[in-house]
Amino acid sequence: MNTPSPAQPARRAPPAKSPRRRAREFALQGLYEWLIAGSDAGVIDAHMREQDGFAKCDAVLFDTLLHGCIREAAPLDEVLARHVDRPTAELSPIEHAVLMIGAFELRQCIDVPYKVAINEAVELAKSFGGTDGHKYVNGVLDKAAAELRPAEVAAARTRR
Repeated sequence: MNTPSPAQPARRAPPAKSPRRRAREFALQGLYEWLIAGSDAGVIDAHMREQDGFAKCDAVLFDTLLHGCIREAAPLDEVLARHVDRPTAELSPIEHAVLMIGAFELRQCIDVPYKVAINEAVELAKSFGGTDGHKYVNGVLDKAAAELRPAEVAAARTRR
């Protein structure tokens, strides 16, 4: 029997990803492809659906995020441009895609609390982005949330 010693704690398996988290990950990969190659949204959609594990994701959320972010790329970039330190075209494609997803959820997915939208974007940046990219994403989306959901943000800040 292989029991861990007190000096060596047992390793826990990471928690299973929710269907919504998986949908955000596939949408991120699709947006990355769109930003890099400029592929057609329908082609990207079909490609993502062929990937291993897609059946475990929330396909409705995936559709909403992928197609919504592509359709609203210009207005999303306008929002982001007010809160980033350089033109959005100069952001890493991963950070750009993560920020687009976060801004889209803040604008269009009112049923998702703003803190959840930011946290999910931060988790995407931790998983797929550069070393400290998640800190940048957090800061940008925190500012964007104050603009896009002022009442919700103000209410949360007064509760502190």
